[in-house]
Amino acid sequence: MNTPVKGLRAAKVAETQERILEAARALFVRDGYHATALTAVADRARVGHRTVYVRFGSKAALLRRVVDVAVAGDAGQRDVREREWFQAALTGRALADRVDALVVGTADLMERAGDLFEVVLQAQASEPELAEAFQASRTATRELMQRFVRTARADGLLAEVADAVWQEETAALAGQAETYLLLRRTTGWANEQYRDWLRRTLEEVLAPA
Repeated sequence: MNTPVKGLRAAKVAETQERILEAARALFVRDGYHATALTAVADRARVGHRTVYVRFGSKAALLRRVVDVAVAGDAGQRDVREREWFQAALTGRALADRVDALVVGTADLMERAGDLFEVVLQAQASEPELAEAFQASRTATRELMQRFVRTARADGLLAEVADAVWQEETAALAGQAETYLLLRRTTGWANEQYRDWLRRTLEEVLAPA
């Protein structure tokens, strides 16, 4: 098969997958996990019912992929630690630059994926695959936030503190998806208010040198 034909086929496959993911996101957010059928996703995406099953295998796997794309911001395979905003949070010249990069990146992620995190939370009781994935996400977030704090400390940007573990764990808790969801439910804050809260929290937890 010649290269142009391969390219056209790959583009069609990618376009079909994008339609499926967009349809799934809309239905999961609107109707919830349990009320969303894969056949309904296929109909909204204008593809055959079998296409969704062949591409994703199960509803849980489809939701996982929708969440992964929302978290990353695109369909690429790079995870958060490889994204430009997180790298900027590790390498900025001043602590304020690093905090700003982390806050903007985290708040944008929550804005993209927050509604989907709610869907996962409602589904995980009956879907062990989703419960396991969400727990892995909690662990990954904690590790990323700890890395952020430890890197800033190693680079001489933080003052000495009596309890470095408290500092790391408090920053890690501030960056968790469930912290964002709890604030959204209890305060009704918009994303901009969450962003301001996260910046102030990190600034107060991370005593600058």
